[in-house]
Amino acid sequence: MRLKDCYNFHDFRRMAKRRLPSPIFNYIDGAADDEVTYRRNTAAFEGCDLVPNVLRGVGDVDMSVTVMGQRLAMPVYCSPTALQRLFHHQGERAVAAAAAKFGTMFGVSSLGTVSLEEARRICDGPQVYQFYFHKDRGLNREMMPRAKQAGIEVMMLTVDSITGGNRERDKRTGFAIPFKLNLAGITQFAIKPSWAVNYVRHEPFRLPQLENHVDMGRGAMSISRYFTEMLDPSMSWDDVAEMVQHWGGQFCLKGVISVEDAKRAVEIGCTGIVLSNHGGRQLDGSRTAFDQLDEIVQAVGDRIDVMMDGGVQRGTHVLKALSLGAKAVGLGRYYLFPLAAAGQAGVERALELMRVEIERGMKLMGCSSVDELTKENLRFR
Repeated sequence: MRLKDCYNFHDFRRMAKRRLPSPIFNYIDGAADDEVTYRRNTAAFEGCDLVPNVLRGVGDVDMSVTVMGQRLAMPVYCSPTALQRLFHHQGERAVAAAAAKFGTMFGVSSLGTVSLEEARRICDGPQVYQFYFHKDRGLNREMMPRAKQAGIEVMMLTVDSITGGNRERDKRTGFAIPFKLNLAGITQFAIKPSWAVNYVRHEPFRLPQLENHVDMGRGAMSISRYFTEMLDPSMSWDDVAEMVQHWGGQFCLKGVISVEDAKRAVEIGCTGIVLSNHGGRQLDGSRTAFDQLDEIVQAVGDRIDVMMDGGVQRGTHVLKALSLGAKAVGLGRYYLFPLAAAGQAGVERALELMRVEIERGMKLMGCSSVDELTKENLRFR
C-alpha cells in the first residue's frame, strides 16, 4: 500500500497497521474498557445532518479562524499527543513541519519525544504546550517558565487524566516505556523487523520534558502506571487558578465535558477549553464532545473559546462542529496514523486531504467563510 493510495482516515489506519508492530498500533488505536466511547465519538456525527444552501455565489473560501489569539489558516489543529517517535522516527518534528506548512496550530506533550524548544525552532507558527499536573511540584513549576522562554503562546492543561484509563489492549501486549513486552508482544515486533531496524538506526528514545525529573531507565514504566503514580489526583480548581495567574496569557483546559466545569474555567480566567474525552482512552461510557458541544457553547461560548476533539475523521465532521460554535477542532488519530505510515509526508497528505474536504464542503454548503456556518445548517435525527 502506497501513500498516494490513501484518501481518508481508514486508508491511513490500514497502512499504519501494516507497518507498525501490533503493540504500538494498538497503543494508538486502543481505548478504555469496552471502547464504547471511542466508537461513539465518530458515530455522534452521524446523527447530525448538514442542510446546505445553494445559489450563494461562493467563489473563494476563507476557512481561517482565530482561536485563543492565534490565527489559523484552517479550522483544525494537531492536538498534542504522547510518544510520537515510537510511531515514526521523525515524530513531533514531522508534525511541527507539516503544521507550519499548512499554517495551523500543533502542540508538544509532556510525554513528547522531542523537546518543546526544538519543536519551536521547526515551526514558528501557533504552538501549545500540553502538560499534566504532577505530584512533583518542582516539575510543575519548571514547566511554565520553560515554555514561556521557548516562545510558546498557549498553555494547555489536560484535566481528565489524573489517573490512567483501563487500556486493555496495552495490558495484553505488555506495552510499556521502556519496552517490557510479554511473549505475545515480542512476537509481534519480530514479524515487523523493518520498524525495529528503523528504530535502532536513529537517536535513542527520550522524553525531554520529563527527563530531569522522571527516571524511566531503571525499569519499564507503562503509560497507565505513569498516570497512576506520577500525576496528582488531588489537583483542584485552586491549583489551576494559580497556574492561570502565573502563566499570565492564553491558558486552555483540555478534557472539559460538563457545563459546570466550563463555567468554572471562565471564572478562573481561562481563555479556552477543549471538550474532550481523551479519544475514549480514559472514562469509557462518557459523553462525546460533539454531543455536548451545543450545550456548552450556549452556556459559555460568548466568554471563552470553545474547541473540541474526538472522533473527527472527515471535513464534514469539522463543519458540523463549527456550525455548533466550536472555534476550532482538534485532530489526534487522524494525523497519528499517517505519521506512523509515512512520517512528515503522511501528515502533510492527511492535512491536505482535510483542507480540501473542508473547502469543498463549505462550497457545497453555500458558505464562503467559517462565520457563515451556523446551527441553521444542521438538523439532528
